[in-house]
Amino acid sequence: MDIQWFPGHMKEAGQFLKTSIASSDLVMEILDARLPLSSSNPMLDKLCRNTPRVKVLNKKDLADPVVTQMWLDYFKFEKKESAIAVTGIDRTDAWCAADFAFKKLKKRQSRRIKTIIAGIPNTGKSSIINSLAGRKVAKTGNVPAVTRQNQRTGLKNGMDIYDTPGILWPVLDDKEGACRLAASGAISDSIIDYYDIACFAADFLIEAYPVLLRTRYKIKENIILDSTLLLEIIGAKRGCLKKGGIIDLQKASEIFIRELRSGLIGRISFEKPLNKT
Repeated sequence: MDIQWFPGHMKEAGQFLKTSIASSDLVMEILDARLPLSSSNPMLDKLCRNTPRVKVLNKKDLADPVVTQMWLDYFKFEKKESAIAVTGIDRTDAWCAADFAFKKLKKRQSRRIKTIIAGIPNTGKSSIINSLAGRKVAKTGNVPAVTRQNQRTGLKNGMDIYDTPGILWPVLDDKEGACRLAASGAISDSIIDYYDIACFAADFLIEAYPVLLRTRYKIKENIILDSTLLLEIIGAKRGCLKKGGIIDLQKASEIFIRELRSGLIGRISFEKPLNKT
């Protein structure tokens, strides 16, 4: 499945982000801990060339903790990059990320530190800012592109943080990466097919997290699963029936994706370092 997702406001936001980073002291790149590679915007590698950057793996509470540690080790030892894993809606965690980033500055500034919060849509940038501020200062939502313009928040540790719109690159030509992004909620549901994404996610989970699937949907061990059968089972259990008792696979797919995104199936990671499968 080819996904092209680059509405006009993202092009404008990209230009604004470029200017903002050039005049900033520090960048906190917010990634989805379930897919740190696929949720990394390659634009930032170029834009942050001369600006210190810290990778913040958000939503660690939804990710496989073993795999998250693998990612932290990968960034530290293989990529020589600074990274920390957090649950952004937890204020203590958010402050750990801010302090961690602050310590990465090679030279202390006498003025306030301008810090850019950057990342693709729906990685939880605004939630982290709200946790740091201790109040709701940035719009949040479980849909991409909630933030449409930058917002400044001053922190007591001398940092001024700027929320920026989530930006995807123009063409998502990595099909598996695009499917991971769609399954996680980083791409607007209006341009994806739930059934296609559900089949992709089901195939992955059947192989990588079969116990979580069988436990969630009470599926016996002797049943050999494939994506279609899994969706049929979910549809039957959730009452997704058409006239004549036919399973509505589209509705079953939507339920499956919503439960996957919310963590109801369990803590899963979509990719591992150097091995996306």
